[in-house]
Amino acid sequence: MQSRATLFAFLGPAVIALALIGIAPLIYAGYTSLYFFKLTKMRDIEFIGMENYATVLTDPVFWEAMGRTFTMLVIALPLQISLGLGIALLLHRPGLGFLKTLTRLSLVLPMATTYAVVGLLGQVMFNLKYGVVNQLLGFIGIDPVNWIGDPFNAFVMIIFWDVWQWTPFVALVLLAGLTTVPDEIEEAARLETKSWWAILANIQLPFLVPGLVAVLILRTADTLKLFDMVFTLTRGGPGSATELISLMIQRVGFRGFDQGLASAQAIILLIITIVLAQLYIRLLYRNDQDGR
Repeated sequence: MQSRATLFAFLGPAVIALALIGIAPLIYAGYTSLYFFKLTKMRDIEFIGMENYATVLTDPVFWEAMGRTFTMLVIALPLQISLGLGIALLLHRPGLGFLKTLTRLSLVLPMATTYAVVGLLGQVMFNLKYGVVNQLLGFIGIDPVNWIGDPFNAFVMIIFWDVWQWTPFVALVLLAGLTTVPDEIEEAARLETKSWWAILANIQLPFLVPGLVAVLILRTADTLKLFDMVFTLTRGGPGSATELISLMIQRVGFRGFDQGLASAQAIILLIITIVLAQLYIRLLYRNDQDGR
């Protein structure tokens, strides 16, 4: 009995906090998604079943925002994994000494910067008239570029900033995976072949699978719900060029005051995220088992 009380004393606050912060809002969103629920028409709240979901699934604006989000995902995520793997492999090599330690410490800085601050930093650096980037371009004779006001450039900007901020996270996760490779196996492989690709594919990659799955799931979820950085950098503009699905949900729920429709959009986004996570796990672990 005393052991149960002790266990609850340690785990109880975390479980209660998780329920209040994570589970309760999810239940509430599921509840409101089944109702006509506009903050400006509180007297007209009524149960409408799956009508909000039908509206979302047939709304071209929703799918356009989802398309922009997935476009960012399929560009940013491979870049983050490729660059992160390259950095991890460089840091995993013997030698470098203090430079390796300094590099590892510097990788923490982008991750320690909040999304909102990254967006504000982008506004300052890429301002059309006063931005540092355009000032540097002017020194080499290049006319100022409208980084934030042009639809294509603005979309490229949010991808660039996301890659800059989260590539170090990928690198540190994969570097941790590389440290689990037995030294004797890796050294024997290096004696057999000088091909870094053969060593990576046959020796190191199996130990990187858990880290890759974690990176894919976490970065996919983060990208699908990315809001702060884009909101502070572009507000979803110009026009709707950078209105990702999270910004659309915010616009519908808090500027259009349609809580029921926004909740349905959020639930659909959650389902898509869960499906992608399951696909990652099945695909990577199946390939890992086939390789063995």
